[in-house]
Amino acid sequence: MIRHTVTFKLKHEAGTPQEQAFLAKAQALALIPGVEKFEVLKQISTKNDYDFGLSMEFVSQAEYDAYNQHPEHVSFVENVWMVEVLSFMEIDYLVES
Repeated sequence: MIRHTVTFKLKHEAGTPQEQAFLAKAQALALIPGVEKFEVLKQISTKNDYDFGLSMEFVSQAEYDAYNQHPEHVSFVENVWMVEVLSFMEIDYLVES
């Protein structure tokens, strides 16, 4: 099992329609085949400047690779993520339980 996570800060002001539109577009990633346990998370720690997180799981490396190459994911990254995200950190975990 692979858990893919990313924490990020948007270029949009908090609470704006643009912020909500971005989160709705991100939520659509849950519909890509192979995505499990998809979550949009509000980051609350004062230890960093990020505002949100996305978390999802894949049963195998092959499923994760297919997600990364899926046309809807590629389009989201190129047309939404790269345009609207100010900064981010991506971490992928191998779940060993």
